[in-house]
Amino acid sequence: MNPVHIKAFQEGDKIQGFYLCTEKHLRTSRAGEPYLDLTLRDRTGQIQAKVWDKVQELTARFESGDPVAVRGRVESFQDHLQLIVKKINRASIQTYGRYGYSPDLIVPISEKDPKEMWQEVLRLIRTIENGFLRNLVKNIFQENKSRLLVYPASMTLHHAFRSGFLEHTLSIMKLGTVVADLYAVDRSLLLAGLALHDIGKLKELTPRLVTEYTDEGQLIGHIILGRDMVRKAARKIRGFPEELRLKLEHIILAHQGRPEWQSPRVPKFPEAFLVHMLDNLDAKLNIMQTVIRNDSETGNWTTRHNYFRISLLKDGDGSE
Repeated sequence: MNPVHIKAFQEGDKIQGFYLCTEKHLRTSRAGEPYLDLTLRDRTGQIQAKVWDKVQELTARFESGDPVAVRGRVESFQDHLQLIVKKINRASIQTYGRYGYSPDLIVPISEKDPKEMWQEVLRLIRTIENGFLRNLVKNIFQENKSRLLVYPASMTLHHAFRSGFLEHTLSIMKLGTVVADLYAVDRSLLLAGLALHDIGKLKELTPRLVTEYTDEGQLIGHIILGRDMVRKAARKIRGFPEELRLKLEHIILAHQGRPEWQSPRVPKFPEAFLVHMLDNLDAKLNIMQTVIRNDSETGNWTTRHNYFRISLLKDGDGSE
């Protein structure tokens, strides 16, 4: 196969490729015939798709949330491209790996190598001078390595792509090493808080290619889930100081900073305040850069229809 990315689709193209089915609906046409209404996505974009023929046969081959191997034809409908699917099957490494299928083809991914980021995070963890905190962070990260390598940092906002959690964590830990000395705070506590502030998202979100909330995530949320993970891990370390555990728990509970942002607590000491500010800084900059990169407006300014609700400057030198 020679997979075609969605961004490269043009009207009249006959394509084949691997995509993620994010929506699947069995509908009935005006003529009373069944058809499938799909949304397909890859790391370059998404497109609406229709299955008009062999509906009963093809609908049994995949579900919403599945990676799929697709053959079809690109058409234009109401000034938008859509894909008319002729053949579709659930894709997996076992069945389509030899044809070039990889999960990295169908979901947005970090531009940075997750294995390299992992090693860099471990290096920063080893610089945590307090042995209790260093062992706590190391134990939690090693126990959750497989998820940390692939999880996004959020479903739709910042770092909402494969390995985004690791990229975000590495960025703010690097920032922490700079500001710890600048503001003369407890470097070990700050780095541990930055490493673990969002750790509850590993239980709040599903590990599937289409990220969804787990029941725990819906009912409890990542902040409390993260606090509980840290509390459980601290109990396994003999002699872990209670005051240190309480400070780390507070950092997790307060990292979103404001009650209106669903934060159970507001930061009550410098390290907690810095975790909140560095987390917010990295998240907002990632959102801004994503808005600018993905904007389709001509000229130097983005549309106002974005997270910030203002036009953002795309080209700082003023040239067209």
